[in-house]
Amino acid sequence: MAIIKGSDYLERINKLKNEVWIGGEKVTGAISEHPAFKGIMKSKAALYDLYHHSDKKDLLTCWDEKTNEYHSFSYSQPKTKEQLRNRRQATQLLARESGGTMGRSPDYINTAIMSLGSGGVGMPKPYGDNARKIFEEAREKDFSFTHTFINPQVNRSKHYVEYSNEKIIGAKVIDETEEGAIIHGARLLATQGGITDQLLVLPAGGNFIEPSFVYGFAIPSNTPGLKFLCRESYAHGKTSSYDYPLTSHFEEGDAVVVFDHVLVPWERIFIYSDPSQVQTMYDETNMNVLLLYQAVSRQAVKSEWLLGLSEWMVRTINVVEHQHIHEKMSEMIISLEIMNSLLIAAEEEAQPNKHGTMIPDIRKLGAACSYYQKTYPRLVDALQQIGASGFISLPSEADFHSSIKEDLHQYLQAANEDAYERVRMFRLAWDLTMSPFGSRQTQYERFFFGDQVRLSSSLYMNYPKEPFVQQVQSFLKKR
Repeated sequence: MAIIKGSDYLERINKLKNEVWIGGEKVTGAISEHPAFKGIMKSKAALYDLYHHSDKKDLLTCWDEKTNEYHSFSYSQPKTKEQLRNRRQATQLLARESGGTMGRSPDYINTAIMSLGSGGVGMPKPYGDNARKIFEEAREKDFSFTHTFINPQVNRSKHYVEYSNEKIIGAKVIDETEEGAIIHGARLLATQGGITDQLLVLPAGGNFIEPSFVYGFAIPSNTPGLKFLCRESYAHGKTSSYDYPLTSHFEEGDAVVVFDHVLVPWERIFIYSDPSQVQTMYDETNMNVLLLYQAVSRQAVKSEWLLGLSEWMVRTINVVEHQHIHEKMSEMIISLEIMNSLLIAAEEEAQPNKHGTMIPDIRKLGAACSYYQKTYPRLVDALQQIGASGFISLPSEADFHSSIKEDLHQYLQAANEDAYERVRMFRLAWDLTMSPFGSRQTQYERFFFGDQVRLSSSLYMNYPKEPFVQQVQSFLKKR
C-alpha cells in the first residue's frame, strides 16, 4: 500500500466508525459526509492525491530499498542537508494548498512517528522496539494521525497535581492487565480528532511526578472506550466557497479525547511509568525539533499568503500611495524574510544526531517560533487596518444572484476590480482573520508550541550566551 490515494483515506476513516460527538449528537453513517467534517476530509484527500501527480511525486515520495516501495516523504528519515531541504519543500508544497491554514496536514504527526522510529533504538527496551514497530506499520499503511499532549485546563497552579482516583480528570493509568495498561480520563486538544486512522498520545507536561500520568502510545482511533468530543464546527452550514473560502475547506476541528477505561496493549506503548523515559525519548528522537521544523516551514508559507493577500487588497482599493500602507506592508515583508532566513539558517547549521537523522538547528527554529507567536497577530491586525471599513459591509454570494445584484455591482466596485471580485477577495481576507475560523487561526499561532512566556524563557535559558559575555569581558580586559 505505502502511499494511499484520497479515496483510500476517506474509505478507511469511514470504515473505522470512530466514536465522534459533535453538536450534542454522535456521528453516525459516513463521517466524510457529515457537514462538520466533509470539507476538511475532502481537502486532506486532495493532499493524498498530490502524491500521485507525476510532476510532484519526486518531491513528495521516497523510495525505500528495504521495502521496495515508495513512501511519503514525511515517513522518510532525512540523513543529509539536501534531504532536509527536500523535506521542507515538500511540506511547503502541501501547505500552499491551504495557505498554511491546515495546521495538521498529514506530514505533521507523521514527522513525530518518523522521529520515534528513527530514534527508538536509543530508548529503553521494549519501548524503543515498540516505537520502531509503530513507525514501520504507519509508514507501510500510510496512516494519518491526530495527537494529544495536554491535560484538561482545570487548575493551572504550578503546584497542582491530580492524585484522586475517584473523580479522575486528566487521563491516567488506573490498572494493568496481561494485555496492557488501562487508561481513564481526558486529554485535550486533538485537532482533527476522530478523522484520522490513529491517535498519538504524548506525555503531558507538568505531570511527571506521578508515574500513572507518565506514558506515551499510539492506538487506532476506533479503540473501544475512546471518544472524541468535538467543539462546535465553524464549517457546519458553510458550504459556499465564495462566502467561506477557507472555512468550508480547511476547518479542522478540535476535540477533547476521553479514555473510558481504554485498554492500551503493551506493544503500543513507548513510554511507561518512568519519568526519565520522557527526556530520553526527546533526547534520542529530537522529535520536538523536527516538528518545529515542519511548523516553521508551514508558517513561512502562511506569511507568503498574508503578504500576497494584503498586496492584492492594496492594489484593488488603490491605497498604494499612503505611507501607513507602506509601513504595514514592509512589516509583512520583513516578517516573511525573517522566517525564511531562520528556516534556511536552521537547515545550513543542521547536524546529524547519533542515529543518523539530520537535525536542523534548534536555536534558529526556537527563535522563529517565538517570533511568530508575537508577530502573527500583528500581521492580522495590519491586514484588517488595510481593509478598514471594507470588511464590514460584505454581501454574500446569494446577494450577487438576487434582484439587488445591479446595486451591488454599481456601489461595491473597486478601483481595479469589479464588485464581485472585490467582495470575493475581501471575504477571503475576512475568513482568514475575522471569521470564527480566522479567530482560531490567530489563537492557534499565538500559542503554537506552548505559552509565549514559557517559550521565551526556554529560549533564554537554553541559548548559549557565554561566548558573547566573554567577548565583552575580553574587550574590557584589553583596555
